[in-house]
Amino acid sequence: MNTTILALDLGTQTGWAIRLKDSQIISDSETFKPQRFEGGGMRYLRFRKWLTEIKQSGDGIDAVYFEEVRCHVGVDAAHAYGGFMATLTAWCEHHAIPYQGVPVGTIKKHATGKGNAGKPEMIAAVIARGHAPVDDNEADALALLHWAIEAQEVGA
Repeated sequence: MNTTILALDLGTQTGWAIRLKDSQIISDSETFKPQRFEGGGMRYLRFRKWLTEIKQSGDGIDAVYFEEVRCHVGVDAAHAYGGFMATLTAWCEHHAIPYQGVPVGTIKKHATGKGNAGKPEMIAAVIARGHAPVDDNEADALALLHWAIEAQEVGA
């Protein structure tokens, strides 16, 4: 029996990929950019609502994997990532869904053979697997999903 796995590249532009119980893979990129008249926490409330919608549309989620970033270019990006990660992990705990952060280098090495692969190489790697990512965020989520399926033998 297969499991439903959600893989996320967290950020203001969140890449996501989900493998449904029937092994179908769906992916895209979702924006959580703060809107003009929103308070600072509204993006996280929208993110939480979006997670719930994904869970319902996929008939539940059995495991969540997210890209674990240890170094950010700027302070704002680090703060946003922390907010998304806190929202995600609290949501997973609330719904009793196991979750795991996976280091960026691990995902890149699995996808391309190089732990320091750039965005074009990551995009090319998921295109070679038959996907058509809209951006590098979706490509990263797809690469993470394949890592979870193959390296972790999740739901195999």
